[in-house]
Amino acid sequence: MRKAIIVLLCLTPIFSFATEMTNGDNPKGVKGLVSGIGRFIDSMTVRGVDPRYIEAPQKPWQVIANGNISQSDLKLSSLMNAQDFGSDTEEYLKWEPRIKTDISTYAGLWVGYRGYGIGYSWNVGGDKGRILTFGATGGSYGVNLRIHAFENNEPEVNIFGKYYDEEESPDEPMYLSDKGGYLLLTPINVRTLMLDGYYLFNGKRFSYSAAYDQSVIQKRSAGSVMAGFMYYHSHIKYDTDVNADFIFMMNDIGAIKQWQASVGAGYAYNLVPCKGLLINAMAMPMLTFYNRYKVWRYDSNLKQGILAEDDEDIYDDLLEWKIYPEEKSDNHGKMTVNIDARVSLTYQYRQFFFNVYGQLNRFPYKDKKVKGRLYDWHVNAAVGIRL
Repeated sequence: MRKAIIVLLCLTPIFSFATEMTNGDNPKGVKGLVSGIGRFIDSMTVRGVDPRYIEAPQKPWQVIANGNISQSDLKLSSLMNAQDFGSDTEEYLKWEPRIKTDISTYAGLWVGYRGYGIGYSWNVGGDKGRILTFGATGGSYGVNLRIHAFENNEPEVNIFGKYYDEEESPDEPMYLSDKGGYLLLTPINVRTLMLDGYYLFNGKRFSYSAAYDQSVIQKRSAGSVMAGFMYYHSHIKYDTDVNADFIFMMNDIGAIKQWQASVGAGYAYNLVPCKGLLINAMAMPMLTFYNRYKVWRYDSNLKQGILAEDDEDIYDDLLEWKIYPEEKSDNHGKMTVNIDARVSLTYQYRQFFFNVYGQLNRFPYKDKKVKGRLYDWHVNAAVGIRL
């Protein structure tokens, strides 16, 4: 699936240009094909736009050095038997573990032609990972693909639990809570893929690409209603024997996969307070009509020893810990509402430009046993030159 998306994204301008190449008088051969594709992309950049509002730079190539910070925040909520924690009641404990990864820093490079480009970033601080991005933007449309893979061995974990104990306080709730860094001998592995696209109803005067990839220049303030779609996939796993204690704390969950498809409508505005300066804000509520996730649960000899109040040395010898597959559930959640919010600041001077933008996405899910949400945000700062 991922390879197919990448190939289609890269070949979109070629397919669209095929008819023109076969019917026109363009030179034959690879050189003619390349130059023809370039002319086609150039025409798509300015097709139907108002030159009083949007300008296509004479130099079509963009080379951008960027820095990126990002973080993922996963929260789960489920019910556990309060007796597992020493309670003498049959009441269930509301268990809400929350995992925050370190704020990670990346450095990278983007190379593009009129908004069609590819970027790669590598980790320089925090989580160990990499980011691969593809983009294709025109006058009234855009498609972006972002693939992020990283690992984290010391997440911040917040634990909250609430239950009633008939002996200690039958009428008053009792709480379990803890917060802090949690050191894992084998890290949490996270992979995310996000494909999003949009259509502008005022592409004649408003440009999304002016704010986010600087392939064109917004000369006057303008806004537009937008229609958009998003496909999101994530895979979070930490199901190893030495993480048996962490899996127990996460209500036996050792791995989660999630797929979501959403459509929505929103509004974006480009403010040009002075020449060279552009401020953008965008918000798009999205209806998630496809919401599937798989959950892998595990039992362990560590958990069984704890519940049996066994005093064997297995608690201290983590090399003796063993996890066993207990349950794999494939769930289709109800329709939910996601939020896609972005802000951007761009300054241009001659062939140089500076840009900083932020993006926040929220991905909820819910079934009979567990509900939760994942926040995924990143901030990108870039300096570029047109060639």
